[in-house]
Amino acid sequence: MSGRGRLAVCAFAATLMAAGALLPLVDPPNWMFQAAFLLAIQTGVGALTRRVPLARPLTVAVQALVTLLALTLVFARGQAFLGVLPGPDSFARFGELLRAGADDVGRYAIPAPGTDGIRLMVIGGVLVIGLAVDALAVTFRSAAPAGLPLLALYSVAAGLSGGGTSWLWFLLAASGYLVLLLAEGRDRLSQWGRVFGGATTARKRSAGGFDRSEGRPQAPVRAGRRIGVLALGVALVVPAALPALDGGLIGGVGNGPGGGIGGGGGTISAVNPLVSLQDNLNQPQNREVLRYRSNAPANQDMYLRILALDRFDGTSWRSSERKVTNVPERLPEPTGLSPAVQVTEVRTNLSAAGSYKQNWLPMPYPATTVAIDGRWRYEPAGRTLVGDRDQTTAGVQYSVNSLIVKPTQEQLAAASPAPAALLHEYTRVPEALPDDVRQTALTVTKGAANDYERAKKLEDWFSVDGGFTYNTDVRSGTGVTAISRFLKQKEGFCVHFSFSMAAMARTLGIPARVAVGFQPGATQSDGTVSVGLRDAHAWPELYFEGVGWTRFEPTPSRGFRPEYTQEQTPVGGPSDPAQPEAGASVAPEQSERPQDACPRQERQLGQCGAAEPRDVQPPQADDSSVGTVLLTAFGIVAGLLLLSVPLLWRVVTRSRRLAGSVRGPVKEEAGLPSSGADSPGGPAVNLDADDGAGAGRTTAAEAGRTLAAWQEVTDSAWDVGILPDDSLTPRKAAARIVRLGKLEDEPAAAVHRMARSVEQVLYARVPRSGTGLREDARRIQAGLIDGVGFWTRMRALLLPRSSVRFVWALTERWSAVTDRWNVRRLRLDRWAQTLRRPSRQRG
Repeated sequence: MSGRGRLAVCAFAATLMAAGALLPLVDPPNWMFQAAFLLAIQTGVGALTRRVPLARPLTVAVQALVTLLALTLVFARGQAFLGVLPGPDSFARFGELLRAGADDVGRYAIPAPGTDGIRLMVIGGVLVIGLAVDALAVTFRSAAPAGLPLLALYSVAAGLSGGGTSWLWFLLAASGYLVLLLAEGRDRLSQWGRVFGGATTARKRSAGGFDRSEGRPQAPVRAGRRIGVLALGVALVVPAALPALDGGLIGGVGNGPGGGIGGGGGTISAVNPLVSLQDNLNQPQNREVLRYRSNAPANQDMYLRILALDRFDGTSWRSSERKVTNVPERLPEPTGLSPAVQVTEVRTNLSAAGSYKQNWLPMPYPATTVAIDGRWRYEPAGRTLVGDRDQTTAGVQYSVNSLIVKPTQEQLAAASPAPAALLHEYTRVPEALPDDVRQTALTVTKGAANDYERAKKLEDWFSVDGGFTYNTDVRSGTGVTAISRFLKQKEGFCVHFSFSMAAMARTLGIPARVAVGFQPGATQSDGTVSVGLRDAHAWPELYFEGVGWTRFEPTPSRGFRPEYTQEQTPVGGPSDPAQPEAGASVAPEQSERPQDACPRQERQLGQCGAAEPRDVQPPQADDSSVGTVLLTAFGIVAGLLLLSVPLLWRVVTRSRRLAGSVRGPVKEEAGLPSSGADSPGGPAVNLDADDGAGAGRTTAAEAGRTLAAWQEVTDSAWDVGILPDDSLTPRKAAARIVRLGKLEDEPAAAVHRMARSVEQVLYARVPRSGTGLREDARRIQAGLIDGVGFWTRMRALLLPRSSVRFVWALTERWSAVTDRWNVRRLRLDRWAQTLRRPSRQRG
């Protein structure tokens, strides 16, 4: 097989090995066989076009075209001409599948089902990465940068799986990349990457990747090595340091696009809750997801808030990307809350069902302390808790202290303007917002004297006066067009009401956002409160300085109108509490959740309903998440360093020998017979005596460099399996290395030259040091590597036989230390005996 053919096969294998990290994300995993078949077609087309040959960019273009035809045949043949030629209908079909796939990603938890949309996303992604790897490594002969798309594929898979990908997938992806590098440098073992520019001619470059005129790796070679090490290092560290959200928003659904968090100062990405929220409201059975017990005086204020959507870009409401921190022992005071407002702190013990898996923790708002076990992070702006990496709410029990804020209408009406920064962020609306939305808001709030009265008029218009109808079957939508359509048709569910009121409030200059979570639920006979899927809800939060973020309830027949928006009893009238307005919700009656609300199969597995809520004490403040990451990273680095000790020792020793900085008995290290002139700590050869040669005299340092270079040649031969023989003369040892190492031409001549230099140093009447020793040593090493197989090369690189000298050196040093200690101990014993002898005589 030719070099390019081998490279193409290795690029194919490396892409599939990196794509293995995607297998846990989709079930069943049979999509991998389809991806492998299409990738093989793509690779084969590349091999054929390179044989023609075509220009490099044209080769990549042909591969891309064949890939498009293959995807059309698999996913859009019904809309293609002759089933394979794509047209406008085919591209429209691809768009539909991609949108459906994005919705499915936001709907399902991992592992997601293999729908057509998800399969197109994963298979298409693998083919795109495969095309990039093949183009870089094979077409443009640059294997080192081909690791970057492989890294991207693995990192995306690791991020989507919540940082919980098995170490096996990393090992598999890294092995694929190393195989690709080794195949590309099959005849240049020391070259971990291709030359990016200015290729050196084969005549000047040795098999070891060294320029024969310079004797050191070329700069592009070093760049290739660094890229390889960097890519592997990033692939190892990024998944551990960048965890992601792997659950759905509500009811165990998956993330929307871009849903993810980072640990230790990471960020929270936007999540679109619409699909899951509408699905939960339309469930045929109201399955229990949460159960809680609270000391609150009434349940109508116990909304369980998950997150806040604060960014409206014209197509949807989303949560902004924000920094997350460790959960503080006590959460900061709520933004904008004045001490003059009446608050009551209550404690709530909550328990989540085993089947309820998502990463945002439902809590009463605003929480002040949270006691929960596991890896959770705190997002200050939204006052929410988010699971770190694979942490979800499944079966968790936790306790929350929260505030029931009870502002008066007078306090809300007298609220001063919000801070400029907050006003700027939370009153932005897209330019595409239709004018009728703003005009409707102005019409509804006509005559209001302040922002509170405007907000109350909007709430009354949606929930009572505007003629709106609650209907969960209406097509969901959150863009500007959907809001305008909703205001005309006046039919929708909580998403439409909350999003529309928040948008209209922003047009009036009132800071607004949308909260998503659950209504208070239904009280059970045992005093606990059960929250089911149909309690999923969305409501607007408006900001009033001195009160903070304030809940409103515009959805008719859903939720509970807060007291500060209801009509108050006139001053001097009866003291009875105000009755709810027409259309306002009333407190739930005591009920018992029916057992058949949970499917039989899940009931048998014990996943139905939540456990009895219990009080959870706050955990001790720690930094377990960061500590775990650091400990894991330290263990990995320590293991890699331990495994690389022989390689590192060999590299350092080679550099030291060829640089001439040698110490100790040089002749003995070189495997040559020593003479009585050798001293234990100094040079083995002493040629400083004046022999009349004048300037031609060889110093001991120069002799040491010659013998050290010869020792490097001996060890290089040892690394490839040629054992050193100390009984041979330099000339016979050189002939043996040439014969067993199958050296020819320049490497063989270099061995004999170096042997003659050693003889000159040891036996000549007027010793002279050799020249070009470093270059000859490099040539000999490259020639020895050329004459052995792949596994012997790997052994010589990663576990060189000559590294046993390192063990010998450590043993000798330890023996020297113990000998010195024994001598000192004997001296101390004699001294002690001398001190004790007079005392015995006196006795």
